[in-house]
Amino acid sequence: MARGTQHRKRRPSANARVAHQQAPAKTKRVRHQAWENQLFFGRLRTHGRFLWYLLAAVFVLGFVFLGIGSGSTGISTILQNFFSGTSASGSSLSSLQKKTVQNPKDAAAWLAYANKLQQKNKPDDAAQALQTYTTLRPKDEDVLRQLAALYYSRAADWDTLYQQALARTQAIMPTQPLTPKSSSRLGHAISSLSNPLNTAVSSQASQETNNDYSQVANYLSETLGVWKKIAKLSPQDASTQLSLAQAATNAQDTATAIAAYKAFLKLAPGDSQAPAARKTLKQLELQAKASASAATGSGK
Repeated sequence: MARGTQHRKRRPSANARVAHQQAPAKTKRVRHQAWENQLFFGRLRTHGRFLWYLLAAVFVLGFVFLGIGSGSTGISTILQNFFSGTSASGSSLSSLQKKTVQNPKDAAAWLAYANKLQQKNKPDDAAQALQTYTTLRPKDEDVLRQLAALYYSRAADWDTLYQQALARTQAIMPTQPLTPKSSSRLGHAISSLSNPLNTAVSSQASQETNNDYSQVANYLSETLGVWKKIAKLSPQDASTQLSLAQAATNAQDTATAIAAYKAFLKLAPGDSQAPAARKTLKQLELQAKASASAATGSGK
C-alpha cells in the first residue's frame, strides 16, 4: 500500500496546470554601421536605383557628345561644324554641291565639297573645288599644301599609266627575227618597205604614251605652281623652300629649282637633307651650263 501510494503521488494529476512556456526571443535586425554605408557597395545597396539611372544617362551622353562608336571626334567635331557651317558626316555630295551653287563665294562650302569629292575618289573634281577655295582664301597654306599633294598624287597616277604603256608597247610591238643585214641590198629593200601592222601599233602606242606623259607633265606643273604660292607666303620656311625645289626639279624648271635649293641651304645648312640638296644643286648647275652652251652654239 505504501508503494502504491507513493506511485500515485508521483503521477501528475489531471487538473495540474501546464507550466507557462516563454515565447522565443525575436532576432534583432543587424544594422550596418555608419562607416559601412560610406563604402561604394553600401551606397549602391542603399541607392542602387538612382545610381543605375545615373550610369545609364552618362553612357548615353558619352555616345552622343563624345562620339563613341561613331567614328567622329565627338563634341569638338560638332562645334567645329557649327562654326564652320559644314558637316563631316551628315551632308551628301549633292547637298554640298548645291551649297556651292547657291553660295559661290562661301569658302567653307567649297572646302567641304572638295573634301567630300576626295572621299568619293574624284580627285580631279576635288582639285577644281580646292582651286576655287584657294581663290577665295589665298593665304590658307594648309589647303594649298593639300592641293599640291593632290596634284602630285595625280601626276604619280598618270606616271604609272605611262610606264605601263611603255612596257605594253615593247611587249606587243611585232619584230622580224629573220631579217637580213640592213647593209645588204635585200636588207635595204626590206627596210624601205612599210609594215602596216607595225605602223598601226606604233601610231597607237605613241599616241597613248604621249597622252600619258603630257598628263604627268601637266600635273607636275600644277604642283609647282601651288608651291610657288606657298613659298611667297612663307619665304623664310626652309621646308617650304625644299619642297619648292623638289617640285621644280620634277617639273624640269631648272632655274626655279636652283634658286629654291640655294634658299634652303641658306636657311638650314645643317639640315639632314642638306647634303643631298647640295649634290642635286651641283647637278642642276652643270645641267644649266650645258644647256646655255648648247643654246649659244646653235645661235652662232
